[in-house]
Amino acid sequence: MSEVVIPSIDPNEELPFQNIDETDFRGMSRAEQIRHFEVEGYLVMPEILDGETIGRLQQELADAEMTHKSYSVYQTTGVGQPQWHSRAACELIGLPAMIVFLKDLLGPDIVFTRGFFQRTLPGSPPISMHTDGQPHGSDLFGYEGSCPKLIRILYYLDDLTATRAPFRLIPRSHLSFHADASPYIRYKYHPKEITITVPAGSAVLIPAMLFHGTHPNVDPVPRELIQYGYRPAWGGPIKPVEEWGEELVANAPEIAKPFLQSLNTTGLEWVQPHKPASMRTKSDAIDPDRWG
Repeated sequence: MSEVVIPSIDPNEELPFQNIDETDFRGMSRAEQIRHFEVEGYLVMPEILDGETIGRLQQELADAEMTHKSYSVYQTTGVGQPQWHSRAACELIGLPAMIVFLKDLLGPDIVFTRGFFQRTLPGSPPISMHTDGQPHGSDLFGYEGSCPKLIRILYYLDDLTATRAPFRLIPRSHLSFHADASPYIRYKYHPKEITITVPAGSAVLIPAMLFHGTHPNVDPVPRELIQYGYRPAWGGPIKPVEEWGEELVANAPEIAKPFLQSLNTTGLEWVQPHKPASMRTKSDAIDPDRWG
């Protein structure tokens, strides 16, 4: 078997350090998980996918049509959304272990907003620090990125090692009100960023307004992931977005259908009474002690 030659990374693209995150996520309670996500801006669910599911996903996505990014032919993304190419990927929308958490975090009415499949090849440069949400929309995410509460879930189908394009992020950056936290700017790196490495089948969750990116892939093995977006039903986009095709939704597995509701679902109520009827007097979800 011939040795894999890894394309060299442009020296201008190299990152000078890695701060590997050592957080123990396996023993966290639900309250601790929610606190870590809301405050630190990320959560890891180690090995939430079993080997059989990973195998199905990789097999069904193996022939997905791919295109490369403008900055590198080694950073490739599926031309279509993976849930419409792979039955296993569509079932993943309603993964019970994930949905239980999302309902605790977001409430019972959840909208799936988009999916994409990424194959990062050996030689791919780092992805710059960016956000996945822009409150006024952008050419990258359209108006899906304008949803006020938007979550990205990254399912890694391969081991995410220190050399295989590991994920990196700036903790708590989603909380800043400063101009330097504008979701329309990017960073090459930040001295306080951290690096996430996880075994195959793990999920990394972030709010869309968190600054994040990747290291280069200097490993001889590609790294595949599926990224999904979710939001609470009330938090729709600021302008209409294209709906799912009716036939696609009709043919989707039953486990996914509850989340494939209209992408323009919203809780918009422009007229706001000062004293609405039946005001509530309690909610655990906004309780200052909700983290235990």
